[in-house]
Amino acid sequence: MDKLIITAAICGAEVTKDQNPNVPYTVDEIVKEAELSYKAGASIIHLHVRENDGTPTQDYNIFKKCIDGIRQCCPDVIIEPSTGGAVGMSNDERLSPLKLNPEIATLDCGTLNFGNDDVFINTENTIIYFAEKMEALNVKPEVEVFDKGMIDTAIRLNKKGILKSPLHFNFVMGVPGGISASLGDLAFLIGSLPTDSTYTVTGIGRHQFNLAAIAIASGGHLRVGFEDNIYIQKGVLASSNAEMVAKIARIAKELGRDIASPNEARKILSIKEKHNNGII
Repeated sequence: MDKLIITAAICGAEVTKDQNPNVPYTVDEIVKEAELSYKAGASIIHLHVRENDGTPTQDYNIFKKCIDGIRQCCPDVIIEPSTGGAVGMSNDERLSPLKLNPEIATLDCGTLNFGNDDVFINTENTIIYFAEKMEALNVKPEVEVFDKGMIDTAIRLNKKGILKSPLHFNFVMGVPGGISASLGDLAFLIGSLPTDSTYTVTGIGRHQFNLAAIAIASGGHLRVGFEDNIYIQKGVLASSNAEMVAKIARIAKELGRDIASPNEARKILSIKEKHNNGII
């Protein structure tokens, strides 16, 4: 079994300081959270960025400041910018961080009702457009899965040569409008994957740690962080993303699974080498 890759999703686009005052907004706060998460065992930093008041943005300059700051304190960490952005953003706005030449970025493979009147739109043409941009820039797509049909879409585009093997998936489970965070649904998603693919499990809210042991034991990887959950245990707000990363590392140790370093994660995920961003 491969070593466990821990992704820290440090701020997301929706969670606020009103919900947990430790959620980072500013560049300095985001860089600090990334550094602490890396030191706690995260090999991937999943990156959204904010305006100083917490407004989600895909602003190139803010992404650059955050990425430069993270690289300075964690030169080998994998930085995975979000191309999901926030509901209502245009395709090209969402793709802005690709100009910074990341190794890997998210690729949402379907449309989802997020609750109330919020609809996260990803048409097939949008998915293809994003995939072709990533391929042209040598960026590994992480296929974001909110329901089983999104796996089917990725497999179909893989057969057409639009998405390249081996595929890497992230199961986001427990979002209203998406697949539930049950053990049966997790097994269903895992059983739907191509045999050469890898997967990360992201449980939303109270499901974050409930799914951890199953994901670790089944050979999957894990994402934790303020984007998905603000509590370290029932009723207790997390003090940092690093506290959540450390909890996962402890669970993995108890189950006998080692934690992957960033370079080990690159090999596991078949991330192509890039010489112009500090990676050797």
